[in-house]
Amino acid sequence: MDRIVEKSLLFDFYGELLTQHQKEVYGEYIQNDLSPTEIAVLRGISRQGAYDLIKRCEKILTDYEKTVASIHTCAEEIAECDDKSIVREKIAQIAELSSNILEEY
Repeated sequence: MDRIVEKSLLFDFYGELLTQHQKEVYGEYIQNDLSPTEIAVLRGISRQGAYDLIKRCEKILTDYEKTVASIHTCAEEIAECDDKSIVREKIAQIAELSSNILEEY
């Protein structure tokens, strides 16, 4: 998938989990196609600060996607399993992954 389209889709889907400041800056980058330099001037921050925030947002959004994929995999494994100990283990994994998301949000 085109990297820009992928970033945009991640922002559309998980953007509400970012802080307001992160949403605004990353939105300017993704939706308005502003460069880190343009964002820095607009926001009165350093270019490096804008760049770092953009990269941090990309990592956060990618991590959310990976976490949801892990939860989905666990759910599929539960659906296919008859061993109660494995089911309990997978449920514990899902609980831990979802707790991580909730703590961050």
